[in-house]
Amino acid sequence: MTSVATLLETKGHDVWSIGPDATVYEAVALMDQKGIGALVVLHDGHLIGIVGERDYARKVILHGRASKETKVREIMTTGVYYVLPEEDVNECLAVMTHRRIRHLPVVQEQRLVGMISIGDVVKHVIAEQQSTIEHLEHYLSWQENY
Repeated sequence: MTSVATLLETKGHDVWSIGPDATVYEAVALMDQKGIGALVVLHDGHLIGIVGERDYARKVILHGRASKETKVREIMTTGVYYVLPEEDVNECLAVMTHRRIRHLPVVQEQRLVGMISIGDVVKHVIAEQQSTIEHLEHYLSWQENY
């Protein structure tokens, strides 16, 4: 079992955020600048939502809205699912898959301490499986020689 905290030690704790009154254009520009697909939306330091590429595509582009005039609060997803640092990475993958979400903020004692993406989780699971395969191959090789 690998915890979210362990994943964050490798990945880092950087979390990019934006305020609810910023424009969608500013949000998309920040996501582009940082090479990320979502931003947490903070108000007075509290997590109130998340805005991502999907929100932009579905709630701005498809509705013919102007990104320089639309506020983040108008398109952000509220009721954000989040995880605790001690939670298991595999459980996070299950939540992300079941809820069809790509990003999970990590919260500890009501404070945002990180963000994990589906890509982070899948990368970790693949590395873990590769390590298991290598251990098994080594074990089988050792068994053949004795």
